[in-house]
Amino acid sequence: MLIVGIAGGTGCGKTTVVRRMIELLPPGEVAVLSQDSYYKDSSHIPFEKRKDINFDHPDSVEFDLLVQHLEKLKRGE
Repeated sequence: MLIVGIAGGTGCGKTTVVRRMIELLPPGEVAVLSQDSYYKDSSHIPFEKRKDINFDHPDSVEFDLLVQHLEKLKRGE
């Protein structure tokens, strides 16, 4: 198994690169974990305060959970 991280700023083409990789590799051989799926839950925060959250700050992401999921994938789970 090979884990490849694609990083970059907003609008730099990350999604385009990932889609192209999926097209070039055999079907079923690529799994995509988006960091966007690991934002900390903010649904309990009132909207007026929630709109001030800096989602670009590392504290907004559940990195521990992302790492746990990557480790499970490496184990074939």
